[in-house]
Amino acid sequence: MIEVKNIHKSFGELEVLKGVDLNVKKGEIVAIIGKSGAGKTTLLQIIGTLDRPTKGQVLIEGTDVFAMKDKDLAAFRNEHIGFIFQFHQLLPEFTALENVCIPAMIAREKETDYMPRAEKLLRELGLGDRLNHKPNALSGGEKQRVAAARALMMSPDIILADEPTGSLDEKNKKELSELLLKLRKEYGQTILLVTHDKELANIADRVIEIVDGVIK
Repeated sequence: MIEVKNIHKSFGELEVLKGVDLNVKKGEIVAIIGKSGAGKTTLLQIIGTLDRPTKGQVLIEGTDVFAMKDKDLAAFRNEHIGFIFQFHQLLPEFTALENVCIPAMIAREKETDYMPRAEKLLRELGLGDRLNHKPNALSGGEKQRVAAARALMMSPDIILADEPTGSLDEKNKKELSELLLKLRKEYGQTILLVTHDKELANIADRVIEIVDGVIK
């Protein structure tokens, strides 16, 4: 499903990733752990095509993603990869429903096609009574569920989650862990988590550790 081959990433003279190899099977949940500055988020951003490596390849279902032109890569990302971030990254001026619709808007789908799908996702995630609420009227756990719905909007093959429980209390951390397992069961997504949360890492099929830019 995902093949990471000899990934290096430097920022100026600082080499953050020093030759990372990783294979992730379809439907697998993999947690990436490590100390701050070890390169976890950098690796996740490269796998998510948000950043390009200095050297190396990322193949997603056999497609060499960094061989694509930027425009094609952006379209591939929107279709195949969903993101859940620590601080939600919801647009404050948009309602929950509108935030979930953004990937479909980017893909230039018809509103009559995407709006019912977004509403269905939010209802399935227990937010049927929050459709028209803006982020400042939602709890932390509700915001993260909106972010999860947005990540699912294009039925992506892969969900990438960067410290998704980092801003949540214990109750909402548990709910998010259960939600990720539900997503894998019901939608079959491959899920990669970057986390410091040991309980969240425990839901993974496999835990890998990055130490000083390499997988230990």
